[in-house]
Amino acid sequence: MERPFSTACVTLGDLGGCICCRAATCNSNGAALAAPAMAQNPAMPHLVLLPGLACDERIWEAQIPALAPLFETRVSDAHMRHDTIEAMAAAVLRENPGPLLLCGASMGGMVAMEAARQAPDRIAGLALLGTNARPEAPEMYELRESAIELFERGELRDVIEPNVVFAFHPAQAADEALVQRYVDIVLDAGTQQLITQNRAVMRRPDARTHLPSLRAPVLLVCGDTDRLTPPDCTREIAALVPHAEVVWVAQCGHMLTMEKPASVNAALLAWLAQWS
Repeated sequence: MERPFSTACVTLGDLGGCICCRAATCNSNGAALAAPAMAQNPAMPHLVLLPGLACDERIWEAQIPALAPLFETRVSDAHMRHDTIEAMAAAVLRENPGPLLLCGASMGGMVAMEAARQAPDRIAGLALLGTNARPEAPEMYELRESAIELFERGELRDVIEPNVVFAFHPAQAADEALVQRYVDIVLDAGTQQLITQNRAVMRRPDARTHLPSLRAPVLLVCGDTDRLTPPDCTREIAALVPHAEVVWVAQCGHMLTMEKPASVNAALLAWLAQWS
């Protein structure tokens, strides 16, 4: 979940248009094709990366070079073209044929869990990074509504910039270049995307009802000091999916793929080895 630390932190959001990995090509659905590796073995599942709220392909920049040699790796932009978690998940399934490995960060994890509910037989595995299976809590709903009102008044930058550091562990929050890259992603999202995606998170389904029925392998990765989606959210999912593998990333906040890329890559590659 994108749990707000303050009114501003509720909203850290996404940009519009086709998401294309650097040095990648796009298919007709706008999904980025990071490498042609899967052409060698069509039986292997496709790996689809699902960005979080306010994020695009840039949050996966450190992962794609490590993953693309092993799997056909795509970054979905379904979250920028649909206004509910259910519709985003349906688009991911529709636009990516065959068995799928879904790797979702934050809101992307919500989309991945919903895709597993809609088409469990299509899901070869789920990697869920800093996400939440719960529906929106009433107090979070109110905070998001307040943030949306500020966005509608044109106060996007004033809301985001002072609060974006709460997405990071203090050690990484001191890295001005790193934080600025994330600020750029969020501001590039634009007001309408932030509003639409926050409303999608506010109306998200309760994934806890179907998680116990998951049979596909599940990897859970969480920063040990995540203030937006606290570790208790990951522990709850782990309790519902007893066969899940859990990896805690030390001295890391919510932006796992940007804060601790080597640790995230190691966890993903070790887990994905069962398909390579």
